[in-house]
Amino acid sequence: MEQFIGLDVSQKTTHLCIVAGDGRTVWQGQCASTPEAIATTIKARADQVIRIGLESGPLSTWHWHALKALGLPVVCLDARHAQATLGLQINKTDRNDAHGLAQMVRMGWYRAVEVKSLASHNARALLGIRAQLVGMQTKVTNQLRGILKTFGLVLGKGGGRAFDQQVEAWAPQTGLLGDSVRALLAVLRNLREQLRNLNRAVRAFGQQQPVCLHLMSVPGVGRLTAMAFVTAIDNPTRFRRSRNVGAYLGLTPRRYQSGELDLGGRISRCGDPLLRGYLYEAANVLLTRVTLWSTLKAWGLRLARRVGMKKARVAVARKLAVLLHRMWVTGEAYRWSEPAAAA
Repeated sequence: MEQFIGLDVSQKTTHLCIVAGDGRTVWQGQCASTPEAIATTIKARADQVIRIGLESGPLSTWHWHALKALGLPVVCLDARHAQATLGLQINKTDRNDAHGLAQMVRMGWYRAVEVKSLASHNARALLGIRAQLVGMQTKVTNQLRGILKTFGLVLGKGGGRAFDQQVEAWAPQTGLLGDSVRALLAVLRNLREQLRNLNRAVRAFGQQQPVCLHLMSVPGVGRLTAMAFVTAIDNPTRFRRSRNVGAYLGLTPRRYQSGELDLGGRISRCGDPLLRGYLYEAANVLLTRVTLWSTLKAWGLRLARRVGMKKARVAVARKLAVLLHRMWVTGEAYRWSEPAAAA
């Protein structure tokens, strides 16, 4: 008889529920939250498993790839859809959640999540760490400026070596203030060094990926934007239409309609915030810094005159997302004088 399994994964233990094709519970139990332990339990208890439901979460990527490598038919379920169904249960327990997930995969009441490759996750980790270090560098720099300003030492504009020289020249050589400032300055220099290393890794990644070089031909799109887009989408064929990429990245307006009420809101901001920020910066560069004229820039500037530059940047960012996906799928070059993207 066909068997379906639901996995409710936590950091230490995983609850399993095996149900038959008719909905009858065959076995329920738990094991350690490692792919090997889960696979061993499944092979011992369910020799006719058809589908295994795994809810998306912090450990889902690791488990999905490992269980797939072990030959198990695992699918990753959208956590929001799963919670909408599991929330109907009176008692919220791990055991009941595993049973609910098993019933969902048995009946087909689920939405499968596309799990990105481990190579994309490695590159995303690089981008995430780089963004974190950039934020830390800004905070340390601002803290140094604020501390010295309290004592009447106003630093000039700029950063890098010139900034360090100003701090060393103006800060006291001894005392609590001098020791504190030198400690922050050492942290700032170390952050710069690590950022240089990560920037070299980003450049190497872009040069090794032909698709990144292709997408960088779009005005305003640099290495970071191209790398973030490629690793966030991972598999461009999972989108039937390029216009769906804008909604996937949270760059389309929300809408609430009920009866005679029909309200339009701001963009949903769902999806990847890092890539959404990079696309917004790319749109700003296209509209304000790129000197060569293009149809996309003309459209964005016309829109800016009607709704303002801020909204125009968001609209151009969505256009860029659609355009990059279409160029990736078709392999076409960027067209300067023709419509840049069909939205």
